Amino acid sequence: MLQELNGRLRHVMGPLIGFGAMAYFAYHTVEGDRGVLAWVRLKNEILEAEMHLAKVSTERQMLEHRVLLLRPDHLDPDMLEERARAMLNMGREDEVVIFDKR
Repeated sequence: MLQELNGRLRHVMGPLIGFGAMAYFAYHTVEGDRGVLAWVRLKNEILEAEMHLAKVSTERQMLEHRVLLLRPDHLDPDMLEERARAMLNMGREDEVVIFDKR
């Protein structure tokens, strides 16, 4: 009886080891550090970073344009007056000044 059990166990061990290895690799294909879920998570992070980059690039272009208006060779009188009023915190008597904190 013990020999019969050993014979059957010997025939079953190969497929069990194979199934265990297949289950291990299938699990790590989905859940592992480089699995499908990690890939989807990384794609979402890349998309968020690209959107943030686009926003920051737009803000930088706007600031570069404002700085260009204050350069000595391209001095814009309206921009100069706006910056002078903001820095000195002054206005004319007949004006109402509203500062936007952007």
